[in-house]
Amino acid sequence: MVGGRRHAVRLVAALLGIGVVTAVLVADNGVRPGSLAALVGDFPELQSSVDASIGIALTPVGGRGAALELGEWRSGPAWSTMKVPLVIAALRDEDRPVVSDEMTVAITQSDNAAAEAIWAGLGDPPTAAGKVEAVLSETGDPTRVQFRRVRPEYSAFGQTDWSLPDQATFLAAAACDHRDAAVFALMGRIEPDQRWGLGTIAGTPFKGGWGPSPAHRYLQRQMGVITTPAGSSAVALAAEPHSGASVDGISALNRIAAWLRDHLVMLPRGHCPG
Repeated sequence: MVGGRRHAVRLVAALLGIGVVTAVLVADNGVRPGSLAALVGDFPELQSSVDASIGIALTPVGGRGAALELGEWRSGPAWSTMKVPLVIAALRDEDRPVVSDEMTVAITQSDNAAAEAIWAGLGDPPTAAGKVEAVLSETGDPTRVQFRRVRPEYSAFGQTDWSLPDQATFLAAAACDHRDAAVFALMGRIEPDQRWGLGTIAGTPFKGGWGPSPAHRYLQRQMGVITTPAGSSAVALAAEPHSGASVDGISALNRIAAWLRDHLVMLPRGHCPG
């Protein structure tokens, strides 16, 4: 029967323009081809309901492989979402890992000064970038971390070009690493004034990031782990509103989160090994 499921998903993938490997990955994690078709088929309605360029990447927690991608937005500056692997790298760098006050506020409040202090504590910029890259690499994420201040008013690491599928890949593996449990716990304690988008889905650990382009047009990003009735899904979101206004990006993420909540049973999901 597995072969039949794969054949059916390949047909769906061909009709909808979804990569075959991605579609097979979804099918092998408990989502029937019909559910995949419905999920992808419902996306245009979501897209038309927001005045923004949006993107979504989804992959089963515990899975290794290509993420399911929806939307036209795919990659850009990580902004504060990069604080998650940064804090993980800082914990890895300690002989006896302890979550510091700086780590706590860097995640829960997205405190930039705290994150910069953590970055400085990892060594000179190339060394710090290498340590964060090592955290990403062990999850299968090939992202190269920016160590130069390409925009002087912002952190170097926050300007890393981090794609949605790579974010989802990172989260899907990191969520299963016991060493990262403390960081995911912090992601479950985001301050109320930053709990939009994924923060409106109960029980979802997440981290957001946002900032303006050189043309002062805002990008809103989030990544998190959504619990479904049959497992967990690592998800990365982005919205670049046509107005350029941050508030409109927030509204778009809220709409995406509501759509994901309405489609929980269709999301690619998995479990940590063991």
